Amino acid sequence: MIQKRKRSKAPLVLLLIVLLLIASISTFVYASMRPVASSDEPVTFEVAEGSGRAEIADRLQEQGLIRSALLYKVYLKMEKEGGAFKAGTYRLLPGSDYAAVTAALNGTGEVEREAVVKVTIPEGLTIKQIADRLNELGGWDAKTVRQLAREPQKFADDLPAGIPAEAGITYPLEGYLFPDTYEFAASATEEDVVRRLVQETKRKLESIPNFDALLKERGLSVHELLTLSSLVEREAVVDSERPIIAGVIYNRLNDPMKLQIDATVQYALGKQKDRLLYSDLEIDSPYNTYKYDGLPPGPIAAPSLKSIEAALQPEKTDYFFYVTKKDGSGEHLFAETFAQHEQNIEASKAGGTP
Repeated sequence: MIQKRKRSKAPLVLLLIVLLLIASISTFVYASMRPVASSDEPVTFEVAEGSGRAEIADRLQEQGLIRSALLYKVYLKMEKEGGAFKAGTYRLLPGSDYAAVTAALNGTGEVEREAVVKVTIPEGLTIKQIADRLNELGGWDAKTVRQLAREPQKFADDLPAGIPAEAGITYPLEGYLFPDTYEFAASATEEDVVRRLVQETKRKLESIPNFDALLKERGLSVHELLTLSSLVEREAVVDSERPIIAGVIYNRLNDPMKLQIDATVQYALGKQKDRLLYSDLEIDSPYNTYKYDGLPPGPIAAPSLKSIEAALQPEKTDYFFYVTKKDGSGEHLFAETFAQHEQNIEASKAGGTP
């Protein structure tokens, strides 16, 4: 008699275990992929430059924006996402699903940008005027800016070259704060602002083609170049005349002959005057080019790039004198001799040309 073999229940038990395991995993995955509790209060989430998708996923979980960093990483891999995440500060709403979080980080979400302050520094301003303007437009302390302008050692790595340690220099950074339009973070400090302006001067000088060769040809240091450029800036109004005025300055330096530039006296006085008195010309200051030979010890204002280029490539003439036309054009009458200059002065008063 043949006996029936008893069927083993092991495969059935194993199947049930596998099904229970699958169900448990599915339940866990479903629960972990569900959005966190929703809220109307956005969470600020920072994506730093160079952050990878794994790091971002971990921090999303840490900040309570997703339930599982692991599953979000799997989601990103399956959806081929995460490679286009953009650096920035985002405002993410809790309760968003993976697709919404991913879309936000791809740049379509609400980005919180730090407030910026836009400031224009016109050409030809002095340190005092720049400090006052920064105070007026951005709330930076003018006194602190002026003090920083006396501390070039703090900006040694950003300066285009060393500044001579001359006792006669009022503000060592005079002429080194480049005039331009800037955007600063509202949180920027006075030192941040000054450093940015100094860096821009260095950048502008380096942008001039053949700068080192032109500087060597002129026989000037960077400091002397910026000093001479500042004189051109204060004397010239019409761009086409900048190289001519630079040429006049070189002619007087090479003669040698006192520069006798009114703007240097105004700088020595510490204030702008529409008309200088003879007594003003007697002020005992190394900046007074009526009293002392050669260039002043440092720049008297912030020169523009056009003035710097004119100082590097002056127009060669035989002019030693110039006087402003009184016709509102801002142009000058140039002369080779003092006699011609006197005629130009009379013509200027009459509003015409000789």
